Amino acid sequence: MDDIKKDPFEEYIKNLPPSRKEMGQAWSAAIGLQDVDGLKTSEYLYATARKNIDGEITIDEAGELIDSYYESRQGRTEHGTEEADKVAQRIAKLLSHAI
Repeated sequence: MDDIKKDPFEEYIKNLPPSRKEMGQAWSAAIGLQDVDGLKTSEYLYATARKNIDGEITIDEAGELIDSYYESRQGRTEHGTEEADKVAQRIAKLLSHAI
């Protein structure tokens, strides 16, 4: 059971107001789905997701920041991380609209 990863947002969202907690849950689910597919998300995604959960940026702004981040890195990323980050943001957006 030691191989099970802990949700990176579990403690962070525990005491948030309901709307922010739901956004955190959407991000957690989105990142978890990437992990199930064997894709790893970046620390940049976690930082960007936290800004969205905190209400500093919208989910669309999070997508724009992630796109800009990878455009500026021009191939200097771990294999699959860009795809995982972009797909996680899209999934979180879809889930947040479903809530």
